[in-house]
Amino acid sequence: MYPFNHYLNKQIEVKTSDDKYHTGILVDEGTDVIVLFNGEDLIYISNRHLHQVKQYLGEKNMSLDKNDIPIINHLSLRKTLNSLKGDYTAISVGNTETVHGYVTNVMTDYFVYYSPVYKTMFIPFRQLKWLIPYKSEETPYALEKEKLRIKPSHITLARTFDVQLEKLKGHIILLDFGLYADRIGQLKEVTDNFMELKAARGDSVYIHLSHIKSVHFQ
Repeated sequence: MYPFNHYLNKQIEVKTSDDKYHTGILVDEGTDVIVLFNGEDLIYISNRHLHQVKQYLGEKNMSLDKNDIPIINHLSLRKTLNSLKGDYTAISVGNTETVHGYVTNVMTDYFVYYSPVYKTMFIPFRQLKWLIPYKSEETPYALEKEKLRIKPSHITLARTFDVQLEKLKGHIILLDFGLYADRIGQLKEVTDNFMELKAARGDSVYIHLSHIKSVHFQ
């Protein structure tokens, strides 16, 4: 259940599914998440996206005051997201994309994230690779806190990701940060784990829900 327990308080190196390497002290381990301290930040890494874990034998030495580690009983990814609601964080949900903002809601199989760039985003748990809490004095993009307040949406929240998508039918949505043209369009239908998008010229694009990293709309 806790395969890396023997590495606690030791320096390790992990490779995640976005081909990034993280080196730090393993300060905590939960059912589906580990916590590293890299000398500057705490990094919460989803076990789902761990490709490789090994002891770090380099010369980099780090130390951490245990009082700086939040206590989360029976640590898990869900409890981490709940404990950090409203706190500024950086998260990784794509191969290269890092998003800055804060968690607003934690649902059954997805969470809601507000970013000053992308606004309200719906992100499946399975797509979250890692999360880094900001230091208390930091804000995303050095914005004033008043400018980071979430803009109210008329879309109500559903408990599950697929039902939430149903509520977005008829809206223009952007999937996976809108990096590709066929991931932007009007959501027409959600059926049997596929969504149908109408692209700019009216062509239909069908996308399996398990491959969606994020959804946002203006």
